[in-house]
Amino acid sequence: MYEGAVQELIDELGRLPGIGPKSAQRLAFHILEAETEDMQRLVRAIVTVKERVKFCTVCGNVTEAELCNICRDDRRDPTIICVVEESKDVLAVERTRAFRGRYHVLGGSINPIAGIGPDQLRIRELLTRLNDSQIQEIIIATDPNLEGEATATYLSRMLKTIGIAVTRLASGLPVGGDLEYADEVTLGRAFEGRRNALT
Repeated sequence: MYEGAVQELIDELGRLPGIGPKSAQRLAFHILEAETEDMQRLVRAIVTVKERVKFCTVCGNVTEAELCNICRDDRRDPTIICVVEESKDVLAVERTRAFRGRYHVLGGSINPIAGIGPDQLRIRELLTRLNDSQIQEIIIATDPNLEGEATATYLSRMLKTIGIAVTRLASGLPVGGDLEYADEVTLGRAFEGRRNALT
């Protein structure tokens, strides 16, 4: 344990996802040893992102405008919506260049242990979007882990009564993995071989 400001910085860094106590300590000492100008740029970048970035009013992706660049793009296919958990998953899918439709970001996945149920996700907003008669297919692209599978099953059962095709990504993604860590080829093949969500 360190004193005062150093320990406070380590504690705050340790609250970031994926940062354990040792990583937090290494980062804190890197910050202490770094040039002041470099750290001021980091501080400005953090403040700027918190001030400017919000969520797209249509899909929930991160943006600095009312609509994200994907929702504003008239070249995207408005008949297909790919449902993902987080904005980082949109980037993972976009890297494959296998999908040219639109997205819907849920803002997480169903996780009863963490107190996250369907009401905490952007599912109502998805249902509102489905009132548009243009939409013909929903692709559920949740992470292939326990929470992602629970979310996909919930969505599949709820959406099957609407009369819109509901598909899931095909195999090829490792169970227990996250979309953002999948390579482009694996994720692209999973998109091309997607299957009915209820089979």
